[in-house]
Amino acid sequence: MIKQDISENQAKLIFLGIGSNLGNRISNIEKAKFKLFQNRVKILQSSSYYKTPSWPDPKYPAYLNIILKVTSKLKPEDLLKMCKEIESSMGRKKAPKNSPRVCDIDIIDYKNLIKSGQIFLPHPQMHQRNFVLFPLFEISKDWMHPVFNTNIKKLILSLPNKDITSIKQL
Repeated sequence: MIKQDISENQAKLIFLGIGSNLGNRISNIEKAKFKLFQNRVKILQSSSYYKTPSWPDPKYPAYLNIILKVTSKLKPEDLLKMCKEIESSMGRKKAPKNSPRVCDIDIIDYKNLIKSGQIFLPHPQMHQRNFVLFPLFEISKDWMHPVFNTNIKKLILSLPNKDITSIKQL
């Protein structure tokens, strides 16, 4: 058997973020995971739940978020389309940016691909979001940002202190 190194394995992985701040948030996230599974997305690992204040308006309900480590034969654009269909099937409506939502599924990293245009990879703000970095670190401690070539520990340490202290692992 040939052993692959960590960077080789990481290059074949996809990381998805799922969040919810309306209704039964845990149930919403679990339903989204099941719908991904039904669409032949193989879930390899799931982070713990992380609770954060709603951003940019903390008056909205708090978010629960997770990161999934998955594999899929879908191309990034097709995976994104499927994620949007799942969100819609769960009741997500068109609303102003950063509005509360039943389900939000983002492609955080797709096999270390760097892409812009119809889809932006890795997720363009992921390196500034505590609700992405903390759960991603939990399941992939050696993850490197493909654009900045920076490890996840440095990205977490570069967050503002309020972002580090406001996130709670459940």
